[in-house]
Amino acid sequence: MSVNGKNEKTAHLVWCALIALRLARQEGRVQSEQQENLFLTRWFADAERQRRFSRDVATDIRWMLQQGRSLGVRAQLAKKLDYIWHSTTGNILAQTDLFRLTWGLETALSQQWVYHVLSDPEWLRLRRLSINPDVCAVYIPKSALEKAFSEEGEQTAPVPVRITGNVAAFGVLLTSCGWQVQPSPESGVLFLLTMPGKPDDVNDTHG
Repeated sequence: MSVNGKNEKTAHLVWCALIALRLARQEGRVQSEQQENLFLTRWFADAERQRRFSRDVATDIRWMLQQGRSLGVRAQLAKKLDYIWHSTTGNILAQTDLFRLTWGLETALSQQWVYHVLSDPEWLRLRRLSINPDVCAVYIPKSALEKAFSEEGEQTAPVPVRITGNVAAFGVLLTSCGWQVQPSPESGVLFLLTMPGKPDDVNDTHG
């Protein structure tokens, strides 16, 4: 099922929340339904305050906040998000490689990552610079990104990338979109590649 219009924006909002919850569970910050509800309520409150998403989904954010604040654990926010995700998209893995990578990078932005697409001179300069290892950031050369996909959006070449910060968390995020981070022959540079198999869908928030 293709993703478009308002459904796409709602789906991406929900996807970002589910990814944030999955990462929090893996890091041990969420271990109960009460913590789950509190985490998601705070996440939507931050999203509203920081205006991370399009105004088109403002009512969605307010509704989730109202549910979390008024019902507490009984809101079952993760289950609501899972239902909305499947009713608006079906499965992100059914989309093209380019769509899934773009979706993953936009999700990283929603989780406070910095994403830079660089010109060739900027990419060369970056390779000579010492960048802050503590800042969660992704750097991709524009020319390589443009050459890495066919007209149909399928990957035809590895996408070189530099990643700083929580590389493991970024890898988890990309895996949920059917992508993976792999080593490259060049020091300090990694490759983004589509995964040969299909990973578990993001709705498995309790795993």
